[in-house]
Amino acid sequence: MKRKNASLLGNFLMGFGLVVMVAGVGLSVLNQLPQLNISEMLGHGAIFGIFAGAILWLVGARVSGHEAVADRYWWVRHFDKRCQRKQHRHS
Repeated sequence: MKRKNASLLGNFLMGFGLVVMVAGVGLSVLNQLPQLNISEMLGHGAIFGIFAGAILWLVGARVSGHEAVADRYWWVRHFDKRCQRKQHRHS
């Protein structure tokens, strides 16, 4: 798969995963309201949707190449031991 197509597919999967996760959280919250009378199966499906959305997000990140943490993030540069340059002192 070409890089542009992989990036587009990955971004689509990440976006779709985000939508599925948000919808799952929304349905889970709505399931707690007794006046809506939502079936128990739909409530369980909402919880499953959160996890399915997370899996779609991770697959999309892997396909598009966004799974690595970039060194440009301030926290990583300053506090991650792998990214710090150590001064070699000669005694």
